[in-house]
Amino acid sequence: MKMGFRWYGEGNDTVSLDQIRQVPGVETIVWSLHHKQAGEAWSQEEIDAEVSRITTVPAEARERGVTKAFDAEVVESVNVHESIKLGRTVLGTSRDEAIENYVVTLERLARAGVKVVTYNVMPVFDWLRTDLWHPLPDGSTALFYDQGVVDGMDPARIAEAVLAGAPDLTLPGWEPERLAHLPELAAAYADVDHEAMYANYAYFLDAVVPTCEEHDIRLAVHPDDPPFDLFGWPRIVSTKDDLARVLSLNDSPHHGLALCVGSFSANPANDALDAVRTFMDRIHFTHVRNIKHLGGGTFTEVAHRACEGDVDTVGIMRAYAEAGYTGYVRPDHGRHLWDENTTNRPRPGYGLYDRALGIQYLLGVWDAVRAGA
Repeated sequence: MKMGFRWYGEGNDTVSLDQIRQVPGVETIVWSLHHKQAGEAWSQEEIDAEVSRITTVPAEARERGVTKAFDAEVVESVNVHESIKLGRTVLGTSRDEAIENYVVTLERLARAGVKVVTYNVMPVFDWLRTDLWHPLPDGSTALFYDQGVVDGMDPARIAEAVLAGAPDLTLPGWEPERLAHLPELAAAYADVDHEAMYANYAYFLDAVVPTCEEHDIRLAVHPDDPPFDLFGWPRIVSTKDDLARVLSLNDSPHHGLALCVGSFSANPANDALDAVRTFMDRIHFTHVRNIKHLGGGTFTEVAHRACEGDVDTVGIMRAYAEAGYTGYVRPDHGRHLWDENTTNRPRPGYGLYDRALGIQYLLGVWDAVRAGA
């Protein structure tokens, strides 16, 4: 297993690579080119520059005795253009044009040493919360989802609220360039059902998986967040049955999951531990975090420790350890702690301290199980 830490790039993250180096156990930086729009091909020059930035210890740090280096083997995410999900031209881009650019990007990432590429197939919104800074009883804040708020608001107002609550950093999944076309996208999905989404997804996989096999790069699809339909738009990676069907669309081992146990567990009917055990051999990347259900579809994100919420993070890490899991893991959304709520406001869910604490907790479970404790 390799422990990773998601990083949004120089000048686009309140957390620095120098700070991440001081988190014990982190080997992999999970990265992306966040200025790229869905459907756009990534250039080799930009990819190589970012990989070099991640994997090279700067001269100034070496002078201070720093030797710890990272790899850049996981990209999260290369976003899937809406034309691929819809199976037709939208926002001026055809499905085949978007797929061709995706294939080119995969080839270039493979040349740079990338091993896993994460993506999702959620319509319009990659993820949804109704409060990005919800106060918790201990004084920290966290991401929060209130089903009642969603039921009473239209997508445009939700988008406005989310963007208004974000700091002056990119917010992946909520790119203003794409949200500017929200009415067009909403109309495009009006006559698209789950079966059409599966068919369009299968078309995408059939087109890109041969490239993954040729270049030995693995695709890892992220579960829907939250894992149920929103605003009448069909979501197809929400339940255990969905995961099984998604994997059956293409039986190549290069097609697999980025199993985010927090996202998956946002539906209380889902059993994340069971999903880990069932799909272990197709989980290329996993996010381990915790949430607490508050009833009526409402939930809050909490600390990674199992007893803080409703996700059995201990059981999940035990399952990975007992199986000798060799993929990638990272802590996911953390609470915002200490000065992060005042002077050093991070991207929502992606501060330094709680993710660092989460890593130590998750590695503690892993080390104890592997040691036979």
